[in-house]
Amino acid sequence: MKKIGIIALALFIQNIYAQANRFVYQVTMKPDAANKNDIKTENAYLDISGEKSLFYSENRLKRDSIMQKNFQSGGARGFNRDQMEGLRSNINYSIEKDKTNQKTFFKDRIGRDIYSYEEDRPLSWKILSETMKIGEYKVQKAETDFAGRKWTAWFTTDLPYQDGPYKFTGLPGLIVKVEDAQGDYSFDLMKNYKIADFPTMNQFGNTIKVKRSDYLKQQEKYKSDPISFMSQQGGGFAQTRMGGGGGIASPRSGGGGGRGGNQDPAEMKKRMEDRMKEEAKNNSNPIELK
Repeated sequence: MKKIGIIALALFIQNIYAQANRFVYQVTMKPDAANKNDIKTENAYLDISGEKSLFYSENRLKRDSIMQKNFQSGGARGFNRDQMEGLRSNINYSIEKDKTNQKTFFKDRIGRDIYSYEEDRPLSWKILSETMKIGEYKVQKAETDFAGRKWTAWFTTDLPYQDGPYKFTGLPGLIVKVEDAQGDYSFDLMKNYKIADFPTMNQFGNTIKVKRSDYLKQQEKYKSDPISFMSQQGGGFAQTRMGGGGGIASPRSGGGGGRGGNQDPAEMKKRMEDRMKEEAKNNSNPIELK
């Protein structure tokens, strides 16, 4: 009986540590520099375990699920344009923090491929004495300058995590709220709950590990001539960025609103160019200014 009790306790402890905690943040953004009245709001997840954390868009997870089911059925299920458009996201990246090695990795899709780099700018926080209550948590104020913006964060030690949304980490508690001085971006903790494990993120295309400076160069090349950039990646115009941080759609897969593979190439190219111009306009005020 004693052995059974020890085994049961071990399994219980193993199960506790196998679980992850999901923190849901409401992300408010003003990504269009020419129209600060155009405010985008969506949810993002910060999943935390003992070894790592992962920050990504809620809509990405939903899109991935739909696309995965479609691919598993060989395209039989299909999905329509309106369904996918409703899940478009301004958070096209994901961020993984390796707690063991104290490293932060950023991933973003440029064209068909995913570019990954290790963040090379450590955060330096100034912790202030000011405190207040946000929801049920007692929080304390901290400030930092990062990537061209001045950020104010409110963290709590009521939760046993030293983490936060986006690349923010390094405070002695979980970040409940963080916003930049211009009011262009803010992350607000809404709720949290346990999950069995981290979700599997679909990684369509190649994953290319680069330095941050190289990622920025590739990003500029894409912005200056996206059609040429994607042609060099291969696949021509048959595949395009879905605007959801994790999806590639082929005209034959149903991503073209159910029109199948009978689309005019010139029409498809024009639609891609319009989409890419729209993306560039809608992301003229990025979260990182330098």
